[in-house]
Amino acid sequence: MAADEPRGSATTLGEIIRQQRELAELSMRQFAELAGISNPYLSQIERGLRAPSEHVLEAIARTLKVSADTLYAQAGVKSPSADAEDSAVLDAIAEDPRLTARQRTALREVYDAFVSTSPRASATNRGAKNRSRAR
Repeated sequence: MAADEPRGSATTLGEIIRQQRELAELSMRQFAELAGISNPYLSQIERGLRAPSEHVLEAIARTLKVSADTLYAQAGVKSPSADAEDSAVLDAIAEDPRLTARQRTALREVYDAFVSTSPRASATNRGAKNRSRAR
């Protein structure tokens, strides 16, 4: 996500951040200072006008004492790191010249099975399964 790219999911993410900030009983100004961002930027994030960069979301998550992945999950958004992890493995399988097409398919299926049964698995992991079959 680009730092100034408005998205529908950013509104939901912003609402989650605002709710968590309010539960922590912190004013917007206090929270922005703790997170190391400007008050106007936090306001824009909470109102869904700007999507936070991964770096800013990490700072916000640390301030809330949760993980960035937790915030993404609460907002129903797949974390960018999950995409990178899935695609790196699937790309490595696809690019290995030592594997036959049948072996690639089998490896993708095994990988998808492991990922889908992992304790960290969520509905977002199913997207990786669909992507791997498309290759």
